[in-house]
Amino acid sequence: MTVVEPIKTNTRKITTLASLTPNQIEAIRKIPAEKDAVVEPLLATRPNAIFTTQNHFDREQAGIFRRYPVPVTVSALLPEPGMVVADCGYGIPLLISRTKSGEVKVFINACQHKGAKIVEDCEVHKASRLTCPYHAWTYGIDGKLVGVARNDAFDNLDKTERNLVELESREWGGIIYAQLNRDIPADWSNLSQQISDDFTALGIPDAHVYGRKTFDLKANWKVILEPFLEGYHVQRLHAASIGDLFQDAPNIVDMFGPNIRQVSGRIGYEPEMLDEDEAANVHKLVTHAYTAFPNCVIITSQYYTSVMILKPNGPNRSTVEYFMLTPGPATTAKAEEVFSRSLELIINVFGGEDFRAAEISQEGLSAGVPEEAVYCGLEANIVNYYEALEKLL
Repeated sequence: MTVVEPIKTNTRKITTLASLTPNQIEAIRKIPAEKDAVVEPLLATRPNAIFTTQNHFDREQAGIFRRYPVPVTVSALLPEPGMVVADCGYGIPLLISRTKSGEVKVFINACQHKGAKIVEDCEVHKASRLTCPYHAWTYGIDGKLVGVARNDAFDNLDKTERNLVELESREWGGIIYAQLNRDIPADWSNLSQQISDDFTALGIPDAHVYGRKTFDLKANWKVILEPFLEGYHVQRLHAASIGDLFQDAPNIVDMFGPNIRQVSGRIGYEPEMLDEDEAANVHKLVTHAYTAFPNCVIITSQYYTSVMILKPNGPNRSTVEYFMLTPGPATTAKAEEVFSRSLELIINVFGGEDFRAAEISQEGLSAGVPEEAVYCGLEANIVNYYEALEKLL
């Protein structure tokens, strides 16, 4: 197992207990010592169909992913004005930019001439203008059409009517959300202010994207999400990697609408440890795990934060965008070593363990077995989340 050693950099920001929101601190203060944790028995089920059928997938698309704004990427991916990135994880070509004024805009990545993608890859670009590779129509980073090749060949073409199609969007706690359905106004009511404040306190809006990876998985998005809502699997699935770092005990859970916050102590945690060193990194003692509506997972670690956006592509197909956020770039060789080793570890844990478990589970579910999934007391958050989604459906 990889052991992450303490590091110091000139730019590093330590998250202390006092730097968190009062609501976060209140939740952390409720975490018992592992020996005092009590598991409330539970036996709950959900039908196989919610993971495998086209009908349920279509209901989720209509009732959630095309009805409400959804996360498209992290703010940290576009830290400077004049930056742009394309994304097609939801099956819709998107273009996300940060304008000269610093405002984020989300467009359909399609030229207003014949629909060609303007940016074909998913890398981050720095540019003041974007030119369509087909007929060289040119757009500003704000989506305005500023140039048409052989404009004289068009009869009274009004460029102001041919700007890129913009979607409603906003930044929320360092996550960029967009309304994918242009036919209805965005309903932002599911995005909790408390969760946004939590993310800001954790440094997510101002973080640095150290690592980024896209996974194409043969699994339903909820099958991928489930392990990040429960601790039942940790000491079992992750026995050879990180299992010995985490308690086999329930988390302290708060729900803010359809958003879930879980806080838990690491192995050996005792509540009095919180007050032994006021300047200590709170992530050494406590792990935060969030499920932000409807499909964004955020998990804190000692030196970095993991952000995952789980984008449904079909009943048994999903794209997962993973981001490893650090407080800043590595400014020393030691910091680079730790960040690099951490990225390798977490990609192996999530990709080789959690995502592998999702895919092998999906194979059985798609074969009709079991007819209903069963959940215990260490998986109660899964049931809580499904109840929240079901209300919206």
